[in-house]
Amino acid sequence: MARDALNVAEKLMRRRDFSSAIKLLEGRREIYEGNFDYYLLLANACLYVGDAGTASTYYARAREIRLTDTNLLLGQAALFLRRGDTERAIQYYLDVLENDPQNKTAKDALEFIRTKGDYNTICRWIDDGRIEKFYPPISAGSMPWSVIIPSIACVLGVAVVLFVVRSRQSVVSGTRADLSALMLSADETRNAHESNVSPNTYIFMLSNTEITESYANAQRYFHSYRDNAAQIEINRILNSNAVPSIKQKARLLMDYLAAPTFDTITDNPSYSDVARNVALYMDCFAVWSGRVANAQMRGTSYRCDFLVGYETQEKIEGIVPLSFASNPGITSAQPVRVLGKITMENGRLCLEGHAAYQSVHDFLEEP
Repeated sequence: MARDALNVAEKLMRRRDFSSAIKLLEGRREIYEGNFDYYLLLANACLYVGDAGTASTYYARAREIRLTDTNLLLGQAALFLRRGDTERAIQYYLDVLENDPQNKTAKDALEFIRTKGDYNTICRWIDDGRIEKFYPPISAGSMPWSVIIPSIACVLGVAVVLFVVRSRQSVVSGTRADLSALMLSADETRNAHESNVSPNTYIFMLSNTEITESYANAQRYFHSYRDNAAQIEINRILNSNAVPSIKQKARLLMDYLAAPTFDTITDNPSYSDVARNVALYMDCFAVWSGRVANAQMRGTSYRCDFLVGYETQEKIEGIVPLSFASNPGITSAQPVRVLGKITMENGRLCLEGHAAYQSVHDFLEEP
């Protein structure tokens, strides 16, 4: 029976014939353009033959399609480990364990970094091949794939159904966290706003009903895992004529909100919406695209001007000061997507960077 190139390449890799697998896959580039499994398989093969540069390129292409795949994260972590960049490697291995807490490869790699992770030891392990124990696995053992794949599919099918059902039940029933202690009292509901307040005292002058509805919406959005939407309602209350006790409960609710990832962010605000009313979007997270300029390191922190909307170098929506706690490895020659928290500094809209992603598509298109 005829087999597609991905299956044949997997078989070659299990035989450790990585060069043949690479040659086969590269000959199918046009067919598999945009295919995650193709890029990941080719990146893994390049990693095993020691071609770290090409592996990095194909891992980046795979990351454009899917961000949290375990083998993708393991491959990228291994690249950082090979370079001696153990700090970045640790971040990726921790991401693996967040998705797969029992992952043996990530655990072993972290233990290696903790006990032996100096650059000289890493170089020796690369030289004698021991570093491969931290690469994405290429073999499932002696059981044939014709048996493994259907079995895994069956088990995963059941697991996914149960997960989806339970997740939906959890969201609907509000079991993300117990917020009963933050419910408004009867007195707060009846007297939700301050009396005898000048109309210019607060940004939002709300009625009793508007305040209680906004607070109820914040809790509802929280239980629906829409933390940005919840934060907006909290900000509306904090910048309103709501009584201090309701504002205090709104601040406590903020402690339950979680930072998103590129995959999980919801209600992503546009730059134009935020620029019109920064107070309403304070502490929300946003994913914006653009380019960076005037980058500089201040101690261990990184700062730059983020040119929002300038990814095609045609129009700048706005210039936002962007900071990271450490160097995110952004190059000004390429467009970048940034996940950051909206903040204010000296009265100016700023972005506190949490993650950055740059595509290597342009590099792959070069002859």
